[in-house]
Order: sequence, then C-alpha cells, then structure tokens
Amino acid sequence: MEIFEIVVASGNKHKIEEIKSIFTQAKLISMTDAGFTGEIEETGKTFKENAYIKAKTVCDALNLPALADDSGLCVDVLGGAPGIYSARFSGEGDAGNRALLLKRMEGLDERRAHFECAVCLCLPDGKTYFGVGRTFGKILEKEEGANGFGYDSLFYSDDLEKSFGLADEKEKNSVSHRYRALEDLRSNL
Repeated sequence: MEIFEIVVASGNKHKIEEIKSIFTQAKLISMTDAGFTGEIEETGKTFKENAYIKAKTVCDALNLPALADDSGLCVDVLGGAPGIYSARFSGEGDAGNRALLLKRMEGLDERRAHFECAVCLCLPDGKTYFGVGRTFGKILEKEEGANGFGYDSLFYSDDLEKSFGLADEKEKNSVSHRYRALEDLRSNL
C-alpha cells in the first residue's frame, strides 16, 4: 500500500517530530498545517479507542489520510494509572505530572511500569489500520536526564538500561512504545 501524504492528528509538537523521525515511508504533515484547527475530545476508554477517535475526526474533516496515536505510562502498582490520563494526570503539564507520579510512588518498592501506544491510520475510503506497542521498565525515585518529554526522565528502560531522559532520540526511538506501534502498523498495511 502506498500513501504519500498523511496528516498527523496531534497538536503535540514533540509527538509529531518523534512520529516523523520513525515513520519515514510517507510525508507527514501536522493537522494544523493541513488546515484542521478543531478540538478533538478523547472520550475513549482505551488508547486504541482514543487513537481511532482522533484519526477518524481529522480524516473526515479534511478528506485526507490521518494518523493518530494515543499513548501513556502505565504503572503496575497504581493499577495502570496514569494510563489514558497520562498527559492530564495532574492538570499542571509535564512537570506537574512527574511531581504527582513521584508523590504517589513515595515509599513504594514495586516500581514496574510500561509505556503503551496505539496508533490508528484512517483513510478517506473508510479503511482503518491499527498498530500497538509497549516498552517496559520501572519508575525511578528521581528524575534522570533532560532529553525527551513527558515522563521520560522518570522511566528507566529495560532495553536501554538507563532512563529515556538520558537517551538520545535515536536510542529512544529504537525501543520506544511509539516505534513498536508504528512498526506494528507498518506490518498491518
């Protein structure tokens, strides 16, 4: 299947750049550059549902192929939280989210966690494709490194044997949940 231009249904600049550096088979443009300025309400109960809602909304609005992801951090001892609420966990942005996570994890020995990502590609002809990926590790007791975004400085990657905050872009993208989801999507196309 060949698709030459795909709209990325996201307003997160970090996420768009990461997707562009991983998914190089197509020309990717942000939804705002493509002319979509609406709000998309993420009402799904899973990453996959939210990815579909975003991709379908932008695809229908612009009549162009649209790719969306929904991803988050799932901490075992917190019952999978913050999960689909990762970006709005504290209501105070990335730094607030990290601070709240550290507060909730105080004194806990069990720190296993994973990042999960679901991606969805919706085409104007009605076809829909999905990919899912996970990367495993644990939550550190304090931030390590300033690279990446979101919870990266708190997430110790089993694959890299260091925090995503200490990893460069190429290292992180070789093992990340988003990379694995996009590879899964690619295999489903």
